[in-house]
Order: sequence, then C-alpha cells, then structure tokens
Amino acid sequence: MSRGEFIKLGGLSLVGTLVSNSIFANDFFLNKNKTKEDVLLMKKLLLNNDAKVKIILNKALVEPNVRLSNFRPIASAVTVMAASLSNSSSVYYKSKVLAEKLNEAMDILLKEQYSDGTLDAGGNRQSPPDTAFVLESICPAAAVLNLDKQKDFEGLRNKMKTFIVNAGEAMVTGGIHTPNHRWVVCAALANINSLYPDPKYVKRIDQWLAEGIYMNADGHYSERSGIYSAVIDKALITIARLLDRPKLLDIVHKNLTTYFYYTEPNGDLVSVDSKRQDQFMNIKVNKFYLQYRYMAIKTNDPVFVHMVNVIENLPEFTSEILPDSLCFFMENEELRKPIPAVGSVTNDFEKFFALSNLARIRRGNTSVTLFGGNDKPLEIVSGRSSNPNFLMYRKGDSVLRYMRLSTSFFRMGYFSADGIVKEGNKYILKESKEADYYQPLAAEFIKPDGDYKLSESQDGRFWNKMDFESRTRSNVKKQVTMIEIVENNGALDIDFIVDGPPNVEVTIEMCFKEGSQITGAVKDEKNNYFLKTGTGQLSAGSDSIQFGPGKCEHLNVENLDSEEYTYHQGSLRTSGEHVYITGYTPFRHKMTIS
Repeated sequence: MSRGEFIKLGGLSLVGTLVSNSIFANDFFLNKNKTKEDVLLMKKLLLNNDAKVKIILNKALVEPNVRLSNFRPIASAVTVMAASLSNSSSVYYKSKVLAEKLNEAMDILLKEQYSDGTLDAGGNRQSPPDTAFVLESICPAAAVLNLDKQKDFEGLRNKMKTFIVNAGEAMVTGGIHTPNHRWVVCAALANINSLYPDPKYVKRIDQWLAEGIYMNADGHYSERSGIYSAVIDKALITIARLLDRPKLLDIVHKNLTTYFYYTEPNGDLVSVDSKRQDQFMNIKVNKFYLQYRYMAIKTNDPVFVHMVNVIENLPEFTSEILPDSLCFFMENEELRKPIPAVGSVTNDFEKFFALSNLARIRRGNTSVTLFGGNDKPLEIVSGRSSNPNFLMYRKGDSVLRYMRLSTSFFRMGYFSADGIVKEGNKYILKESKEADYYQPLAAEFIKPDGDYKLSESQDGRFWNKMDFESRTRSNVKKQVTMIEIVENNGALDIDFIVDGPPNVEVTIEMCFKEGSQITGAVKDEKNNYFLKTGTGQLSAGSDSIQFGPGKCEHLNVENLDSEEYTYHQGSLRTSGEHVYITGYTPFRHKMTIS
C-alpha cells in the first residue's frame, strides 16, 4: 500500500466512518493478482477492514467490571483483526500492536470457556449451539493466520487451537435447541475438521445429517424464517465446501431462489410468514450476501447474480458487510472470483407459495404481499406463525406496512385466515370463529366443595376452575369472515364480508410507514386517522398510494389484539400512521388500493 493510501486510511474517523466506492482510484492489488479475482471488491474489503481495526484498537474489548454474556462481538473482532494481521496488503500486516489486541481477545474467550468447551450466551448456559456461532468467526480467523505462519504469532495460533479444539468436544457431544442449530453445529465441526482433522468430527456431522434437512416445496426450511434461512444456507455451504458434499448446495439453491421473491426493491425481506421472532421484525436481505455470492459464482444462476448486485448497492453493504467480511474472502478463495456477467432478471412476477399460503406480486415499482398461513390454533410463542398481517402493499417510497381486520366478537382478536384459495387472479382468505357458553355440570361430576379442575375453556379463550371438559356447550356463536382480493396490474380490489351475530364491531386497520403524509382521512386526538368517506391518500417522496372508499360507524379502535395480549397489557400495534375503516356486522365493504 502506498504512503498516500496509508495516510488516507489513517484519517478515518474513530466513530466508524466506512470507506466508500469513491476513494478507489488505483489498482494496488493488480500486481499481486495471481488468480482472477474481483480486485475492486477486495480493495473495499481490505480498506474497510483496516478502518474497523483502527476502531477496535482505540477502545476496550470489554467494559470494566461488566461480565460478558454475549461473545459474538468479540469473536467478530477476532475475525476482523486476524484478517488485517495476516494480509500482506494491510497497513496492519504483522502489527505487534494488533497481535497484542488479538491475544487479549483470545485470552478473554479462553477465560470464559467452560471445561466442557462451551460458552454462555444470555440465558443459555454452557450452550453448544451458541458456541458454534462463535466458532463461525474464530475458525476462519485461525485459518487465515495459518495461511501466513509467522513465528511471532505461534503463541496466538496455539491459543486459537486450544479454544477451537476444546469447543470441538462440545460440538461432538453437546445438544441443540432449534432446527437450525443442528446445521450450525455441523458447520462448526466441518471448520474444526478442516483445521485439525479427526474422524470424530465427521462422524458427528453424519449423525446430525442422518436426521434429514427439511425443505418444503415452497423452498422453505421448517422455521420459515429469513434470519435462520440465511444461517442454514451459510452452514450448508460450509459443510458442502469443506467436506465435498455438493448435494447440500441443491438445498441452498432452492432456498435462495425463494428469497429472491421475498425481497423488496429496497432490500427489505418479507418475514410475515416466519415461525420465529423475525415475523414481527424488519430485516434486510444483506444477511444472505455471502451465500448469494458463493452460489452465483458456483452456478452462474442469473437470479443469484442479480441478488448480489442488489445487495452490493444497498447502504447496508457499506455499513454491515464490507467492515466484517474480509476474513471470509481470504479463507474461501471462491468468494474472491468476479461475479459472472449473465442475462438480466425480470422483476415483474406473481408467485404463490401454496404451502406457506403467501403470495408475492411485483408490477414495476408496486409490490404486494398476501398472507394467510398462520399455525392453528394460534399461539404466541417462538416456533409458530401468528402474525395477523394479511396484506402489505408498496409503491416506491410509499409503504402500507400492513392491513389487519379485527372484530369485538368475544374479544377473540384479529382475523387470521385458514389459508388462501387462489382462483385466477383472485385470492380468497376465510376464517371461522366460535365462542361457547356452558351448561351446569351433570350430577356425576359435581363436587360438594366446588373445587373443580383448573382447565381451559373448550373454545380456548380462557382458563378457570370450572371443569369445562365435563360440561355441555350451548348458545354457540359463530362468526365467518371472508376477504377476497383481486389484483390487476398492481391495483387491488378488496371485498370484505363478516357474518355472524349482529352488531359486532368490525375494524379494518391500515398501518403506513411513519412520517408519511395522509390526506382524505380525519385525525383524532390520539393521532389515529379515520377514513369516513371517499378516498384517502398516502404520500412519501414522489410516490403515493390511494385507498378507499371509507366507512366509519364506530370509533373504538382499542383492544384489537385479543385477550391473549391485552390481559398482559400487551399490544401488536406498531409505530406508523394508522388509518381505520369501521362498521358493524353484518359487515359488507368494498375498497381499492392502487
């Protein structure tokens, strides 16, 4: 690296300024480029990695008197430091100061590692799977240091080996919690085996793989989660690459194809159908970067090439990918190859994922998501799908985050469809709800002291010491809700029908991105909008969404979430601009979104 480049790097702010595309004017890598690689990308990775090293060197690895419960940040710092320390083009190549910091980080990990090889992670005590996530960073760091074996760093490499081999025992014998943990542990074992080969590591991998890797016809793993799909894809690529198991890449290929359809133009991932915590989170597709890049180079699939280009043009690529990825490129030369130039990919599509009961529609800058695939009966717990959003709509910068429907029918909460039926360009979502009353106990079930079994009501709404299972149901009330949605070149015609007992409050809830301008609706003192008549409009930047006509027969928009939430003073309401359309059963309303 030239003196000028060194000075330029040295001027980077310690608060985290990252190196942008604009500073790359010369090709200091070219004279060392013995194999064909993406020279510009490697420059960006190196300079951003060095910039992060400078930040790491200027602050403590741990806060004084604060006990660590999450070791992934230190493991990530180890990866960053190891990459610069062993890269001959880095300003920190062979740096004794950096080596001391790296030794300090490894000392922390070794001190906190239990005798069984594990680390803690939050509430997970002595956790094999969380230790596997740490190894995801430490093993590549050890690999790149081994590529450039300097005698001065032999002690550091030995510390890494001690930590990794100790953790390997936990990987060989330890258990897991969730489906994705199996493959993260297998990837850790594959990494360990590549560094310090031992048949026991491969034997344990084969034991887990024998269970089978579930993937449905929609291209989803069992957790149907963007966060954990990225985790599994990365793990399977590692196993396939290091143990020569190419068939695993077929599974990755299918999942990455699915997430092409799940990606919004701005990089947001559709997560409404997840069975894990991201069903209520906003996540970005940049989590899949290394996976898409590896598979694009490996397969020349134009969809994957397109996704690499999408991610590399996101702001998160500069802020989250470039500062942390150099080590993985150094450890895996496949990633360094240029992305193949292939044909373009159309972003105009309609894709129905029948098993997930989710439809994705793209028409130019308009994007539609329909969802009706919750797990029944609904339970609010990790591992089950329970998001009440049935429609999401975007037009450029204008975003309808979600549409929901709730009724006051026995406070059973939001509409949650029993799947989606597709008829031509019409999507039909339907749900039936029942609520019961109960008769007196028959003589044979009566207890003189009245101390009956604590049990759940037969309709699942509540618990009481009433021995419900021994009672006869009566006065059963049933509500049937149907929503029909017809798409035509990005415009939606929506028909709402709610039948059942009369005079039940019905509320259609629309949540638009916060900061958007709403016109045509009336705002109340709680900053809720009611579309009473006519058409409303959402405007953001130069884009707008029209919706309506409106209807307003009541103003009660509290307690829409069901007693399962409100009993604990909880709510599913999110930040944003909320617009309501209201009425009573029998409820009929037709509206358009465009």
